[in-house]
Amino acid sequence: MGTMETDNAPTPDPHAESPTDIAVRYHRAVGAGATGDALAAFFTADAVHRELPNLLFPKGVVRDLPGILEAAEAGRGTLRRQTYDVRNAVACGDKVALEVEWTGELAVPLGALPAGHVLRAHIAAFLDFRDGRISGQRNYDCYEPPA
Repeated sequence: MGTMETDNAPTPDPHAESPTDIAVRYHRAVGAGATGDALAAFFTADAVHRELPNLLFPKGVVRDLPGILEAAEAGRGTLRRQTYDVRNAVACGDKVALEVEWTGELAVPLGALPAGHVLRAHIAAFLDFRDGRISGQRNYDCYEPPA
């Protein structure tokens, strides 16, 4: 009788976080003001974040991990508070697409907008994962006109 070949692939851990779980947790952490190591823990060392052209960045912006961390620090000085409400999530393997509603209350004036003004945006975010961390992010931020 011959031997039966078996698949030696590791059994998936049913308790491991999915990329979607990590993506939602990441957005909650950013909304709660995560910076430094707490924020870096979500990303691979070679992560790239692309923010497509929008009201705040008319030419768009591309950031590496140090740039992502710098932007988070700068945001703490600009925004009194912010929230990310993930409305929808779709995943395929290591790719996650999110539909997010964002609000941010200004801590300081921004152009003609006074401190205390609340900005609102509708965001499509596409995240690529590698080894349980974000290796790439593309944001399409649609800001509502200031009231």
